[in-house]
Amino acid sequence: MSRAASQNELEALITPVVESFGLELWGLEYTPFGGSALVRVFVDGPNGVTLDDCTRISDQLSALFDVEDPIPVAYRLEVSSPGLDRVLFRSEQYQRYIGEAIKVRLRWPVDGRRNMTGVLRACEGDAVLLDVDGESVTVPLEAVQRARLVYAGDVPPRRD
Repeated sequence: MSRAASQNELEALITPVVESFGLELWGLEYTPFGGSALVRVFVDGPNGVTLDDCTRISDQLSALFDVEDPIPVAYRLEVSSPGLDRVLFRSEQYQRYIGEAIKVRLRWPVDGRRNMTGVLRACEGDAVLLDVDGESVTVPLEAVQRARLVYAGDVPPRRD
């Protein structure tokens, strides 16, 4: 590829590699800056992810990127588990964690706020419903810049 691959094209390249290890591509963050980029790949599985899993996937992706050249600038590749305070990327991930606390940073204000923490009550269509300070707030998914589970330290979020 002579141009920078889109997020979807990168996911299409990465997904088969991750799945070949019996794992799921949880999410992908591609951040170009200056003359370089950061490619952060989050993988998960029913029994979690080990350091060896991340190393093997990183090695395979590095080789694939050498051949396909999806990023025309110098880049840093990171492969990791999403962790207990995992970032939520897709609506089906939000649906897995209904009833859990999440922290949301928004691209634009909703109800006068760009940052909020609340309990995820529903994910329907293209919006999530949060209970924030005792009030229901509907947040369009397109407004979400980043959402992650809140890990309080005592009880980890469910791993559905």
